[in-house]
Amino acid sequence: MNPAETPALVNATPVVEAAHAAKALNPVDLMLGSSGVVLVVLLLLIVASTLVWIIWVAKTLQLGRLRRAHRAFEEASTSCSTGADLVALADRNKAAPGARVVLALNRRLGDPALTQDLLTAIAERAQADEEQRASALMPTLSSIASASPFIGLFGTVWGIMDAFLRIGVEKSASLPVVAPAIGEALIATAFGLVAAIPATVAYNFVDRKIGEGSEELRASADIWVAQLYADEMQGRARAAMHPSHGVHAAAGMHHGGGIHRAPEE
Repeated sequence: MNPAETPALVNATPVVEAAHAAKALNPVDLMLGSSGVVLVVLLLLIVASTLVWIIWVAKTLQLGRLRRAHRAFEEASTSCSTGADLVALADRNKAAPGARVVLALNRRLGDPALTQDLLTAIAERAQADEEQRASALMPTLSSIASASPFIGLFGTVWGIMDAFLRIGVEKSASLPVVAPAIGEALIATAFGLVAAIPATVAYNFVDRKIGEGSEELRASADIWVAQLYADEMQGRARAAMHPSHGVHAAAGMHHGGGIHRAPEE
């Protein structure tokens, strides 16, 4: 061998070793090479992270659809001069949150003991139902955001325990002995953060959108309550002034009347 080539071979040896080390510490390789408890932790975190993105996209589409439907109904309701027109419009737009609130109000308009406070309470209950519908899957996002770091930490602790066990078995604390276990431990923490951070951002984003929609619905519901109550009271006053019409009005109330009875599905 040419003596001049010897230094080059010596210098090339650390480069080769560094390349092997980099390959061994590759996150994907560590994940695929992990086993036992750490592997289960990584799989759980991968599922959780995937679920976060699915929920985020699904909730964004759902809330966008509900907001468009509500705003279209709210805009159309401004042209309704009577409560009957408003209820008829709601009956044609049952996909809109505001329409479902109006229909809930209409079901109680025939109550002889009707008051505006009662209608307001009914509207608030209907709004709560709409908020619950919009908040579906939010507890899942919250759980992933809060639990994922601790699940990753559990994998980290287990990996470190495995590293110490390897030191005891090999009776050596050299890097080749402990690096794989330490690498698995750290990758578990990283996966926990990868699941938790998007879950936290998604929860805050979706929760803010739900809050904005609830405020819009609440403001509109106050107007609808006042309009339906005033229209109902005017109808009762006219019926009291004309007893012959009052008989028909009472019969309508007996059969579950109100301004307009939407057909039951």
